[in-house]
Amino acid sequence: MESARADQRDELEAALAPFGRVDDLHERTRYERDWSGDHVGQARMVLRPRSTGEVQEIIRRCAAAGVPVVPQGGHTGLVGGATPAGSGREVVVSLERMNRIRRIDPAGFAMVAEAGCILETVQNAAREADLYFPLSLSAEGSCQIGGNIATNAGGINVLRYGMTRELVLGLEAVLPDGRLFDGLGGLRKDNTGYDLKQLFIGSEGTLGIVTAATLKLYPRPTQVETALLGLSSVAQAVALFAQARRDMGDLMSAFELMPRACVELALDVTPDLRDPFDPAPVYILLEASAGELIELRAILERFLERAVEQELVADGAIAASTSQARDFWRIREGLIEGQVRRGRHLRTDVSIPISSIASFIERTETALRRFEPDCLPLSYGHVGDGNIHLNVLPPSGMDQSRIVPFLKHCEEIVFAELDRLGGSISAEHGIGRKKRAAFLARKSPVQLDLMKRVKAAIDPASLLSPGRILD
Repeated sequence: MESARADQRDELEAALAPFGRVDDLHERTRYERDWSGDHVGQARMVLRPRSTGEVQEIIRRCAAAGVPVVPQGGHTGLVGGATPAGSGREVVVSLERMNRIRRIDPAGFAMVAEAGCILETVQNAAREADLYFPLSLSAEGSCQIGGNIATNAGGINVLRYGMTRELVLGLEAVLPDGRLFDGLGGLRKDNTGYDLKQLFIGSEGTLGIVTAATLKLYPRPTQVETALLGLSSVAQAVALFAQARRDMGDLMSAFELMPRACVELALDVTPDLRDPFDPAPVYILLEASAGELIELRAILERFLERAVEQELVADGAIAASTSQARDFWRIREGLIEGQVRRGRHLRTDVSIPISSIASFIERTETALRRFEPDCLPLSYGHVGDGNIHLNVLPPSGMDQSRIVPFLKHCEEIVFAELDRLGGSISAEHGIGRKKRAAFLARKSPVQLDLMKRVKAAIDPASLLSPGRILD
């Protein structure tokens, strides 16, 4: 029996070898962990197909052999969804070599891109056509558009342009039995039955492998204004956002919250940066964009004048150049790097009603400090869509054996307050394996039953990304 299984294994591996199999053990480690290092697994094989047809052939052969498959993008996920489990049974299918921009339609404001295209590449291709693809996040230099779609990525521009789900006009995906879902048409209106592409967006590779997508593009903004503002409290930040929505409408594309502790962490790792004004308890990074016929700078200045008069803003600076605007954003990006350098820490990605942001942060941070006075809570994120990252750094010098249980209890504290407000444990990172138990405990029986029925209908053998999202 063991000999027969070994022969079957050798036969499958030989059959799949032409599809970009990675044989070097050192090189394989890159596909067996995420960028944070928190999730590490062992793959049975790592394959790198070059075409949709090759993905179909891989899936057909794996399905016939009953071998589970995990699609993988740019290794930037944070919930273990694209990292192989530790069993050594799962075949990793990396889409990185499927990285062509198939076509751009300037008149239709659309682009067809393969799943392995780096997000930054998609942005640049749109820019070269004098168009704009608005999805933007800190990992855009390495994350892939297929992964963005599979996880329904968010980012800094959700306020104006929506989640990835709203930026996808059409989709191509390989089903668990190797058939092709070909929905790349990209019509703006198609009211003929169920919108099946939406099943794959945000499904984290559990229903199909996204191989290409028709993406929605926008006119390229010719003006971008960036302001860094100092406020006295998170409550004032929420009030300022409400006023900005009334005064500036859809011209505002980003409204990022950064309390002082986050800014200090960023400045520590970017020593060439300085505060543009006296330190404030809370910072807001605001960005607005428009076409050339709108007097954007004047609109922003009038809004800020009113905000100062209403005592919502204590101090602030509008970027005088592209370089200064980039420095403002480097503070936002630096706070991520600052956390990484501090070692293992709690990362959360929660969604709450905008009106509850201030009370959520205050109550949760108070409870965290009551549990461990020397921990460092960091609450920052996208005020405009209610997405807050309330992360926790352990006390410096904490014994390594205590860190994992400490972080687990901190997460329980965060989730308890979240439950009280009726929020979501995942705003944009997804569920993967890391958040599965918390997810299953919070979804209603009806919701779980429907999700399981969809999974069973499309992937009855549970061979695509098993153990992600559902049991």
